Amino acid sequence: MSKWRIGSLLCAAAVVVGMGGGPARAELPVEYSTFSGIRAELMNPGGSMPGSNAWDCKPSAAHPNPVVLVHGGAGAGAQTNWGTYVPLLANEGYCVFSLTYGALDLPWPISALGAMTGTAEQNARTVGGFIERVLAATGTQKVDIVGHSLGTLLPNYYAKRFGGASRIDHYVSLAPLWSGTFGDQLATARAYAAQLGVGPALEAILEAQPTGKEAQTGSPLMVDLNSDGMYVPGITYTNIVTSHDQVVLPYTSGLLPGDGVTNILLQEGCSQDMSDHLGIVADPRAAAYALNALDPQHPRPVPCPFG
Repeated sequence: MSKWRIGSLLCAAAVVVGMGGGPARAELPVEYSTFSGIRAELMNPGGSMPGSNAWDCKPSAAHPNPVVLVHGGAGAGAQTNWGTYVPLLANEGYCVFSLTYGALDLPWPISALGAMTGTAEQNARTVGGFIERVLAATGTQKVDIVGHSLGTLLPNYYAKRFGGASRIDHYVSLAPLWSGTFGDQLATARAYAAQLGVGPALEAILEAQPTGKEAQTGSPLMVDLNSDGMYVPGITYTNIVTSHDQVVLPYTSGLLPGDGVTNILLQEGCSQDMSDHLGIVADPRAAAYALNALDPQHPRPVPCPFG
């Protein structure tokens, strides 16, 4: 066989391998920075990050569940909260979806600020409707959840009260607040607003965005959700918290025990990890734990970053 013929066969084989199930996809850059999502929103106002919300995405055998990312409290959004996780998960081969719930019906950039309006019930129904849309588009039976802060509570509300229990498989929570938060940060905000003379404006914002108050320890919402056990049987929960959380107080609110529940404190075995409530969404240690929770059959090393 001639060298030309051998070369042609090798080239043809390379093309076939490269094609696989479709054209090769370039790997997305992953930046472990809380600012990466903000930059994405500024570059693509009101849009979706590359690697997310591809409604024709079909999950692979390796990752059969699409992943739904649910952002945290007031001001967060589909892009701003998930600058690290969207490309990270997309590169791993997941179908990734992300929404903005509770946004005011105003022009951008206000429209990009989620969790600004609506009750927990209303926002949980919005999250549930988005999950149903993802299931219909991908032809799957279950999704995996990665939520942050308030976004850890709403999908669980949907699962417990609105018929979503059978729709969720793995449930990864970053800085969850299963027992609520004391709301110390709200008292601090009120005191500072009073000093600035803008107390009434702050109260107007709080009145328009009641979900944050509903998440406080002892609120009717938290009492209701914990009345029959916070966790839903059949869902695999992984809680990832940081001792430097300044919003969920105490941080141990997110370490609620339960059957088959995995609780992870980032500083356990890595005291130099200084991630706080916002930084946890861009923390490489938390991200490694999250990937392992989504795919426990293929665990990867968990780093111990500094700072």
